[in-house]
Amino acid sequence: MRSWSKTTGTLACLALALSWLSGCDAAPPSKPATLGATPSGARLRGADLLDPPEVASRHGVLRTTLVVERRRVWVGDRRLWALTYNGRYMPPTLRVRPGDRIELTLVNRVGAEWQGVTANTNLHTHGLNVSPRRPADDIFISIRPGATYDYTYRMPRSITPGTYWYHSHIDMHSAAQVAGGESGLIVVDGLRTYLPRHLRNITERVIALKDNQIKGNEIKIHPLSIGAKTNRTVNGQQNPVIRIRPGETQLWRVANIGANIYYKLRLKGAIFHVVAQDGRPVHRIYSVDTLIVPAAARYDVLVQGGPAGTAQLETQPFYTGPAGNSFPQANLATVVTGGPPMVRARIPSLFGPLADLTRARIAGRKAMIYTENKAGTRFYINGKYYDPKRIDFVSRLNTVEEWTVRNDTQEDHTFHVHTNQFQVMSLNGKAVDPARAWHETVNVPRGQKLVLRIRFDHFTGRTVLHCHLLNHEDMGMMSVLDIRR
Repeated sequence: MRSWSKTTGTLACLALALSWLSGCDAAPPSKPATLGATPSGARLRGADLLDPPEVASRHGVLRTTLVVERRRVWVGDRRLWALTYNGRYMPPTLRVRPGDRIELTLVNRVGAEWQGVTANTNLHTHGLNVSPRRPADDIFISIRPGATYDYTYRMPRSITPGTYWYHSHIDMHSAAQVAGGESGLIVVDGLRTYLPRHLRNITERVIALKDNQIKGNEIKIHPLSIGAKTNRTVNGQQNPVIRIRPGETQLWRVANIGANIYYKLRLKGAIFHVVAQDGRPVHRIYSVDTLIVPAAARYDVLVQGGPAGTAQLETQPFYTGPAGNSFPQANLATVVTGGPPMVRARIPSLFGPLADLTRARIAGRKAMIYTENKAGTRFYINGKYYDPKRIDFVSRLNTVEEWTVRNDTQEDHTFHVHTNQFQVMSLNGKAVDPARAWHETVNVPRGQKLVLRIRFDHFTGRTVLHCHLLNHEDMGMMSVLDIRR
């Protein structure tokens, strides 16, 4: 839990949190307690939700080190071998401001191949408008075991506030390493400036959705079946308790930082008021009772407490098509509403600035067509399997292009592009409101067509676009984009 005005809590709570987050030998904060039976069996309520540890920038610079290693740590309510950053399944959140510089040292201590997956790794700062060239967000590099790499990212002052994340992006093994645990959050501060004064000091919570498949005493990373039984955690915890007062307004940073899984979020009796998506404030807040969050997507939402009682934050069943998967219902967290009531605040209608490329001059048009083989083992963009040595698309700096992404398969895919966000213009011929149209990861339903416009700002270099179901990316559904002057 975090207040925008100050960090709250007692020394006792801090010591408890640190003891749990300190590494592989620490136990979870408390044993789960049975709440009662559900049609599918016993429902367990865990400890109060804890935010991940945080590293924040100072005087315009964030300096930190991330150590990648295979360790046995607490994952939910079990101790499992996992791929960790700094000895944690849920690693530090990096908190920065627009215009900051990030100086990040990545140390690879994985040591050896695990479950047939390379020990080489790298780091991608997902969604950030930073250079795709080394030593910044170059996803083509490979850091060997025992090696250290010094990343430096300079963020423009125009970078938009919201929730981002970091993860491994090593060619052909991204799914395995992210599924094993190599993912964490980045927060770019500034959302509070768009809120009315009476909401600027509300409680802020990280809701990091991180899933895993288990084999024996380790997280299974290879081979991965998207539709296999999957355990879902929130901030690395099993069914934690999220506390809110009746009428209270909280900001939840909802982030799907897993490899392949969709979430269809619902909290009975509550509404999600979306204020930002994929690190971009919306111009007009919109409200939904269910929120579909594909792998890699993020939504910053306002949630208000209802009457005293308990409710489950759940993911509802979700079907991705005859060639895809059926994801079952699962409880994620128990929301406990209690304490002194608060006066329910009015949710504002307008929020961030409006950016609209509807009238922009279009410098070029491109088409990306998703296909796959019948066995579901090879995936293509424009009939081509990914080759890091081939340049598939060329775009020019300081221009706007219109892209069409067509999903010619029998399952849902997602579309993600590095370096720049994009505005969704239409989905299957239906126009999208510019006030809520900006993304950098978006679902493309089976058999449908997405039209987007993208402006290439600030940076040149080779980067990629791909489906962010990482199994599909690793099996070929990725293309190289070269942004040139």
